[in-house]
Amino acid sequence: MWPAIWIAWTCVFAVFETIALISRRDDDTLSENVRALFRTRTSKAGRAVFAVAWFGFAGWFGLHILTETM
Repeated sequence: MWPAIWIAWTCVFAVFETIALISRRDDDTLSENVRALFRTRTSKAGRAVFAVAWFGFAGWFGLHILTETM
């Protein structure tokens, strides 16, 4: 059951992101919204918070997958 839910979620995300990329409107892709949320273009603090969050998550997730813990 869970694999089907993750696959469906991924497909829905891919459809919405593709529509956003094709439409070329401002502020409709995931990347544009993340940049706006963390204010990466205008705030050094926003860039730092994003970098710590991103690399922290990536490090945790990598260990989680490889060691099957946490």
